[in-house]
Amino acid sequence: MGWGLRLSPSPWSPLFLRGLSLQQALQLLSGPHTPDPSPGRCEAGVSAHIAPRSPFPPPPGRCEAMRMLLADQGQSWKEEVVTKESWLRGPLKASCLYGQLPKFQDGDLTLYQSNAILRHLGRTFGLYGKDQREVALVDMVNDGVEDVRRHCSWLIYRSYEEGKAKYFQELPGHLKPFETLLIQNQEGQAFLVGDQISFADYNLLDLLLNHQVLAPGCLDSHPLLLAYVARLRARPKLKAYLASPEHMNRPVHGAQKI
Repeated sequence: MGWGLRLSPSPWSPLFLRGLSLQQALQLLSGPHTPDPSPGRCEAGVSAHIAPRSPFPPPPGRCEAMRMLLADQGQSWKEEVVTKESWLRGPLKASCLYGQLPKFQDGDLTLYQSNAILRHLGRTFGLYGKDQREVALVDMVNDGVEDVRRHCSWLIYRSYEEGKAKYFQELPGHLKPFETLLIQNQEGQAFLVGDQISFADYNLLDLLLNHQVLAPGCLDSHPLLLAYVARLRARPKLKAYLASPEHMNRPVHGAQKI
């Protein structure tokens, strides 16, 4: 069963994703959330509050890795807009377990937190490693991706002007672990873990693509990561999604370049 699309004209609005796959109803809802810059903590969700010094309009949320996963697995989905006004009225926020989004529903199962949703999709589509060793490594990789994402969020929302030079100076150190993992796995010619793609690959791809928009050339000194991005982008269904207007017109931190 295909999924439809319904959007409102609000440029702020977070997105409500909903659909069916493998006889299951999947809902992904991204919405307002103020990033928590506390060291060591990374929360899922979408920011509807931008720090005054940030030059960017509000971002689209934490659902892009989920969209990539679903598209690459041949799934379709429906997106409905939840307006800022609707969220601020309170009932939807009050109904969410943590008072934030995304929200995911699969039958009588309701999940919150974007990485819990990604892991569920990984289990659903067999994208979580082939044994317990690979499961542990995929979890480790995904946590590493979230560490880098947290640093990037701090830059965008809290210290853009003061921190951008230092951030990109230190970026190679943050990316080195992923190159190390690639080298250890079939000399960088495969995925991060094992011989099949995992949900962590989609999460890292999303992060790397975002950085290429923010600072073109930032991966030039990382040939293995550049080849990895090119290899994943060439997967036919994922390639089609990444070339679609739905993806191309969606902002990355406001689609601005640092």
